[in-house]
Amino acid sequence: MFPVVETEGGPRERGRQYGEAARERVGRSVEAYDAVFGHYAGWEKERVREEAERFRAPIVEFDPKYMEEIEGIAEGAGVHASDILAMNVRTEIMFSAEARRLAPPPAECSSFAVSPSRSGGGLLIGQNWDWLEHAMETTVVLRAKQDGGPAFLTVVEAGLLAKVGMNDAGLGIATNMLVSDSDAGGSGVPYHVLLRALHDAPGLPAALLTLKRGRRSSSANYLLAFDDVAIDIEAFPGGHADMYLDYPDDGLLLHFNHFCTAEHRPHDVSMMVAPSSPFRQVRAEELIGAADGPLDREFWERLLGDHSMFPDGICHHPEPAITNPPERAATVTAVLMEPGAGRMWLASGYPCEAPFEELEIQR
Repeated sequence: MFPVVETEGGPRERGRQYGEAARERVGRSVEAYDAVFGHYAGWEKERVREEAERFRAPIVEFDPKYMEEIEGIAEGAGVHASDILAMNVRTEIMFSAEARRLAPPPAECSSFAVSPSRSGGGLLIGQNWDWLEHAMETTVVLRAKQDGGPAFLTVVEAGLLAKVGMNDAGLGIATNMLVSDSDAGGSGVPYHVLLRALHDAPGLPAALLTLKRGRRSSSANYLLAFDDVAIDIEAFPGGHADMYLDYPDDGLLLHFNHFCTAEHRPHDVSMMVAPSSPFRQVRAEELIGAADGPLDREFWERLLGDHSMFPDGICHHPEPAITNPPERAATVTAVLMEPGAGRMWLASGYPCEAPFEELEIQR
């Protein structure tokens, strides 16, 4: 199991506790991203810090507490605050048009939500999180009890605010990286700050308003579940007019690393960085169509560990020919959640090998 970090209190206090508890892993993250940013953006550390600081004002304008959390993490881990800020804007650095010209970054995640009518129990939501291989050594489970907001549980690289997770209001959050021709690295509310803000939403309407509240700086997909309802939101950089909603088909939502709404397709460059995305979708649909029972937790555990198209399948293993660490991508973890019950099942590593272990939100 990845290390579990427990925090409580106000934003800076929780950030400091997080940084202290995960100090070693935060340090590894900072070191790894020095190499990653150099590879994908061609920037030295000082340039990365300068570029990251462009996002400070948009974050503070969106909600200052998230900047307080970032600064608290840096204080607790004993690292420069700009380095933690840079990690939380890594998407904006790595997937900007300038970076994409140098080297296509990795982006492969497979996510789903399934209604009680298909699961045989409660609503389930989850995903494989595929990212750079170093994240296997830096990921933590963050369990937070916060003053003035819901408790939440998120699986995240040490130093980032949040990733996939759920809160004790019953909201579950899965996500996929998307890339459009509008992703230019412009300032705005960063992707990972929005993911953190979603963990504060008490329900789906509030989550939708969260994504509309400021100018988003990156494209992304947000798959959200609450009670017996799930919804998918594909978003461009921009404001409220640059979001497109998709709805369950026969109680099921699937999403990978390409835009699915017709309005987006002329702008989609996601498959440049995730060429396996449509094939993972076809394979998942094939497995679902062949299922002879409910699409329950055990079914999704098997699907998330599927090796069709190995090593580029739903369960992704590094390409043997790729030896440069900033280019080695893998399925870091698989996460299944029943948000209404406050339960999560986590595979700490390849879901084809690692057991799914149960976690709960501690209210």
